[in-house]
Amino acid sequence: MKKIIFTIAFTILLIPAAIYAAANYTYSTPDTFKYNPQESKDTKEKILFIVDFSNSMNERLGAKTKLDIALSTMKETLPLIPPNVAVGLRVYGHKTGFTPKQSCTASQLVSPIQTNNAANIYQRLNSISAVGWTPITYSLKQAAYFDFSDTSTRKRIILISDGGENCDESPCDFIIELQKYRDDIRIDVIALAIGDQDANNQLKCVALVTSGKFYNANTAADLKNSLQDSLNLQKEVQGVIIQNN
Repeated sequence: MKKIIFTIAFTILLIPAAIYAAANYTYSTPDTFKYNPQESKDTKEKILFIVDFSNSMNERLGAKTKLDIALSTMKETLPLIPPNVAVGLRVYGHKTGFTPKQSCTASQLVSPIQTNNAANIYQRLNSISAVGWTPITYSLKQAAYFDFSDTSTRKRIILISDGGENCDESPCDFIIELQKYRDDIRIDVIALAIGDQDANNQLKCVALVTSGKFYNANTAADLKNSLQDSLNLQKEVQGVIIQNN
């Protein structure tokens, strides 16, 4: 009987301590991620390309498909990136699924962010087909929570897309919410011949909320100039740039 009473009393004593510990523990999950800007001491920047491989990239833009234009532009631009700059590649729309959930999670980090990575990125780009949907928001979530797992560097996403979100999410709403917790990611968006104004507005929001640049690229030359300007590889750009002042 004494043993039972002691066990109950000991358990009661542990409950307040457990409650206190749970209340003061911060889980490293996407829903509770907290970014401390004071931790960011390294001035170097990591760059992640997010490239659209949805089925609409097979549409023609002039004499070539949008995908062919994107690949040739990346082929020309990637070698210009200094080898000491850390770059990586995420793609979306490269897979189809039997359910909307599968199609809306078809996003993959195919080349982790690292230095001297340009050749590997181009090799991966050439091994992928454009077949699926456009899960932009899911891709941005994966990039923010997992691809950029550290908080010690400045981070930039260069998003190339020929369409807006077609899953049941809003990239604009997500980025606005993300800014409440962290502001270490800048996003430049290159809209490749997007005729839908709502889609353009959503992507423009993603760029401007993060103090990034938004480019309208309606030709192969626009895409090249926009991408190289985003990477600070040239000063003069022929494409249209909308920048947050």
